[in-house]
Amino acid sequence: MPNAANRIAFQGYPGAYSNLACRSAFPTMTPLPCPSFEDAFAAVREGKARLAMIPIDNSIAGRVADIHHIMPHSGLHIVGEHFQRVEHCLLGLKNAKLDELKEAHSHVHALGQCRKAIKQLGLKAVVHADTAGAAQDVAAWGDPAKAAISSSLAAEIYGLKILRKNIEDAEHNTTRFLVMSKTEKRPKKGDGPCVTSFVFRVRSVPAALYKALGGFATNKVNITKLESYIIDPYFTVAQFYVDADGHIDDEAMKFAFEELGFFTTDLKVLGVYPASPFRRAGKA
Repeated sequence: MPNAANRIAFQGYPGAYSNLACRSAFPTMTPLPCPSFEDAFAAVREGKARLAMIPIDNSIAGRVADIHHIMPHSGLHIVGEHFQRVEHCLLGLKNAKLDELKEAHSHVHALGQCRKAIKQLGLKAVVHADTAGAAQDVAAWGDPAKAAISSSLAAEIYGLKILRKNIEDAEHNTTRFLVMSKTEKRPKKGDGPCVTSFVFRVRSVPAALYKALGGFATNKVNITKLESYIIDPYFTVAQFYVDADGHIDDEAMKFAFEELGFFTTDLKVLGVYPASPFRRAGKA
């Protein structure tokens, strides 16, 4: 068995895009598949893995459901980020032929991201809980009329043939992952571009958010992500998740946080970590 210190947990079956992200970002670590996001967090918290690779956003599908609710209470810290290009493949049995396919099985988001190819081939879209799980099922069923939309890694793992590559509708299909650790690890101020991620709550009253975030505007701190979600049964309290450019020890960020504290409750920093080079490429 591989050492737990060299394991990185992810949600899904072997061959999932999270598995691919683990291999891309940490090629020397052993990926540990987990049934749910809660299980992936628990694997790190309980010492079964050192890191977790957690998807948070997709450039087409938007935010990943449930993560924003689970993450603040996970007991883990964000220590890095990774952007993974999603290249959907149509996978079938070794004897499968494109013109004889009838069904395409995959996660609901993957099916939605490949509408053009599914329509062109005249396939029935069938929803599965996981892209790699769909590939595993197609391999087990042994029916050449059924195909899966999944990764090239899934084809390798489950012995399937890639019938068509890059069938996604949008070329920019990319998922952003957060790397989570039980141990907080912040880069030193000035070591390079950083991201500070945090959550806070405000009451649902006029100008509450405007006042809370005013310090970021006046101190010229760029916010790259702002998500809100209701957390009480009466729809009166909202929690916000924020990614801001910069290190928490930067003077501008300190001033912004000072003002933030006057108008919010339950302010919690989830991580201060190096910004991925992918971000700089997008600004070029």
